[in-house]
Amino acid sequence: MKERRQHKRFTIPLPVRLNAMNTGRKEVLDLEARDISYSGTFIPTLTFFPKATRFILDFTIPSDNLKEFKDIKSLKGCAGRMVRSEPHGIAIQFDKECQIESLKSL
Repeated sequence: MKERRQHKRFTIPLPVRLNAMNTGRKEVLDLEARDISYSGTFIPTLTFFPKATRFILDFTIPSDNLKEFKDIKSLKGCAGRMVRSEPHGIAIQFDKECQIESLKSL
């Protein structure tokens, strides 16, 4: 199968607080992202979300030594929408202003 991703993934477990915006109910989950790229992330979860659900994501960076995350400000209050749902998680595409420039060239 041909790789369809536009950007490489950075695989490191990153704690993330996920706030679902348009589900009709207040839903905040503390989860762990499996991977992250310039334009999005995959987050394992068994929670169902409707198609195109919008999220606010707050990532916690485990170490100041991670040079890939030098633009750390973009990882707090990051907005995006769910682009794919699988039985074991969801893929979220970041809004343009939340894209992580330091991960673009990895």
